[in-house]
Amino acid sequence: MQKIRVGVIGTGAIGKNHARVMSELPDAEFTAILDANPDTAAEIGARFSVRVVSSLDEFVTLVDAATIATPTPTHFPIAKTLLEAGKHCLVEKPITENTSDAKALADLAQNAGLVLQVGHIERFNPVLKALEERLTQARFIEAHRLSPYPNRSTEIGVVLDLMIHDLEILLHLVRSPVQSLDAVGIPVLSKREDIANARIRFENGCVANLTASRISPEKMRKIRVFQHNAYLSLDYQNQTGEIYRLDNGQIVRELVEIEKDEPLKRELASFVECARKGARPEVTGAAGAAALELALRIIQQIELTGKQ
Repeated sequence: MQKIRVGVIGTGAIGKNHARVMSELPDAEFTAILDANPDTAAEIGARFSVRVVSSLDEFVTLVDAATIATPTPTHFPIAKTLLEAGKHCLVEKPITENTSDAKALADLAQNAGLVLQVGHIERFNPVLKALEERLTQARFIEAHRLSPYPNRSTEIGVVLDLMIHDLEILLHLVRSPVQSLDAVGIPVLSKREDIANARIRFENGCVANLTASRISPEKMRKIRVFQHNAYLSLDYQNQTGEIYRLDNGQIVRELVEIEKDEPLKRELASFVECARKGARPEVTGAAGAAALELALRIIQQIELTGKQ
């Protein structure tokens, strides 16, 4: 099967890494870059020897598939244009600003037989595979996602910036409707919430407690999953893990073997493979829309709590 022509829209903090990985994938022919900042685009284009274009119309003629790593408000119009032109898309999270736009993109892709993947990168972290291999039925899940202030993505709060990663994983692992939720959050350095906590109860009885902060002095990306007679503690950032089991009345600790790899490389390689074969992506548009819907419910709860 021949290579597929791919392009990258948006070459900022995230998009420049998309460009780096795309230039290395053996099944992809990296053909075009588009960015609102011509200087940034020229720099990335020169670095990876790829053509820089100045319009979306020109970009569309040069690619079969593209990744979109632009500010969230632009995701919908760019992805809609690409899908209507018959191009496969990977849209960085959150998929769009609202659920109606997200569902519209998912429907558009499905009806056109195109791949629409959403950039929930932790789904491609080897840590998650290790968790899934050992998961029976989660009863309590605790996740912490902390980072220093990013000076980017300030048009959205920490729920859509960071917590949404864990929300998508949560829906993927638990696979049960949300029964109730409670959330708090406050703005500190921006106009939107910079630190937030959500407690979510599912209809199957599982409870999750999620904390996200973008005003932490250091980074942390961890998840702990408690199930009958065992709990798993996993570190997305360091790609390490351990499991604690009850064995003859004693708690036994075992290290979880994880074959380390770059999640972004795995994510983009999977997208290219799906685009080449017309296969279903790991994180579909519908999955991205579901994570967005839950995130927006949490933000609404935070806003209601803040007014009380």
